[in-house]
Order: sequence, then structure tokens, then C-alpha cells
Amino acid sequence: MAFKILFINGPNLNLLGEREQSQYGTITFNELKELCIKKSKELDIKIEFKQSNIEGEIVTWIQEAKEVQDGIIINAAGFTHTSVAIRDALQIFEKPKIELHISNIYKREEFRKKSLISDVVTGGIFGLGSNGYILAIIAMHKMLINENK
Repeated sequence: MAFKILFINGPNLNLLGEREQSQYGTITFNELKELCIKKSKELDIKIEFKQSNIEGEIVTWIQEAKEVQDGIIINAAGFTHTSVAIRDALQIFEKPKIELHISNIYKREEFRKKSLISDVVTGGIFGLGSNGYILAIIAMHKMLINENK
């Protein structure tokens, strides 16, 4: 049985490869997406890979995922520090959730050190660059296998 995972990417992640390469590296969003799809296929996981700059759209995706997804991996980007709405939607999603950030938010500006979603997710990956995406897929796969034993 293939697990289904929703991969949510928040604001400005569509500009990977163009913005702040010292923080986010040179990989483009499409290259990152292709790496994730490849890894997911290796593990027999179906991923839905989405990106939005709109908070309400992300909330809707999380709500809709309750019925069709086995887990969520989310890089809420700037909404990590500001969105109570995304936090509340994630709290309602009672399946495995991983918070993911390319940069280490705890080594950045003071306002980025506070995550509003960390306490409602299963775990988090921070500061491992684009490799964090692959590690999140592997970690989610292991969680779902253990959950379904």
C-alpha cells in the first residue's frame, strides 16, 4: 500500500535558487520537487507537492488532507512565525506531521526563532538545506510504517 503525503511549501519558496543563496542554496524549487518525487517513488509514497504564498490556501489544503493524506510535511516559511491559522489547522490534522526548514531558524534573526507550529507537529528538521526534504520523506515513511504495524 502506497502512503500518501502532502508536501506544503509556504511563501517565497517558489523563488528558491534566486533568493538568499547563503541561506537556501542554489537548488531551484522545481529541482527540489523532482528530487522529492524521485525519493518518494523509491519508497512507494505518493506525494502531492504544493507551494503557495497565500495563508488561507495552505489552511484549506491542510483541512482537505484530513480525509485523503496519511501525513503532512510542511515548510511554512514566513508563516511559521506568524500564522495561528496554519497552526490551528495542523493541530486538527491528527496524523504524522513534520515541520521542515531549509535554514536553521534558530540561528537567524530573533523574530525567526519562534515557530508557532513546532508544538503541534510530530517532529522537525531544521538547517540541513535541501537534504532536509529527503530526510523528511524518509522519516515520514518510517513513522507511517510503524504506525501501521
